[in-house]
Amino acid sequence: MEKRRVVSVSLGSCRRDKLATAELLGYEITLERRGTDGDMKRAAELISQLDGQVDAIGLGGIDLYIWIGRHRYTIRDALKLARAAQRTPVVDGSGLKHTLEREAVGWLAAHPEALPKPLGEMSALLVSGADRWGMAEALSQHCRAVTFGDLMFTLGIPIPLRSLTALYRVGRVLAPIVVRLPFSMLYPTGKKQQEITPKYTSHFMAADLIAGDFHYIRKYLPDRLPGKVILTNTTTEGDRRLLAERGVSTLVTTTPVIDGRSFGTNLLEAAFVAIGGPEKAGDLAFYRKLMSELNYAPSVQRLDHGG
Repeated sequence: MEKRRVVSVSLGSCRRDKLATAELLGYEITLERRGTDGDMKRAAELISQLDGQVDAIGLGGIDLYIWIGRHRYTIRDALKLARAAQRTPVVDGSGLKHTLEREAVGWLAAHPEALPKPLGEMSALLVSGADRWGMAEALSQHCRAVTFGDLMFTLGIPIPLRSLTALYRVGRVLAPIVVRLPFSMLYPTGKKQQEITPKYTSHFMAADLIAGDFHYIRKYLPDRLPGKVILTNTTTEGDRRLLAERGVSTLVTTTPVIDGRSFGTNLLEAAFVAIGGPEKAGDLAFYRKLMSELNYAPSVQRLDHGG
């Protein structure tokens, strides 16, 4: 069996580091997540050290791109990190977000038995749609109502966006500005990922399903979320315990659970690129092909039943 090694270099806390091995489509792939506690310089140095030594590198805790419809905007700080590698392909997970996460929502719509009630009867809160446009479109298609929290969760502006059209219009104005800001202003990195300060509780409580980046969800997690469904990824056993303690009924992760851990889309995309070769980086058709061969389905865990 051919072997591949991929590493996610993350701006997140090193407390969430993990090493696992998985068999994917005839390959034995070593998956590693290495946090740098929000230190951009350390992350760049680590990427440089790994360059040419691994088959693909994932950018964790930071997006290289945000998407507003078909318009792509490059985050300046992330580009600096990606350029630290000259030989090894670097991916941020956005390719899988466009494919896998859209497929995950479609799968949930087609399998109503997986959720407490059918997806079409649910209202959703997507904490940030600009970094998950595929999920944003899919939730808008399948849920009865969707609130987008981009202004609230990313910029701290307490204004919910009530439609995909509103997100598009606001995003087209703000995205060119936002991508030039220091990333630490936009997203919890390092030790900040361990902090929980309940906020926007009314929006959490109004939704049946809370979706999107787990660190945004965790950062403002209310004390109680009875009966809610969380649709996310990058969750650990400790995260699942936390959600269960707060009353969440169902956890759906868009990436598979490997050795007790749901890894980020950036690491899974790196694994796909390791299988296909550097030329497959960003090839959405190739990603869909691999997902089909893997018989992809999201992981559904009932937290209120010990599942």
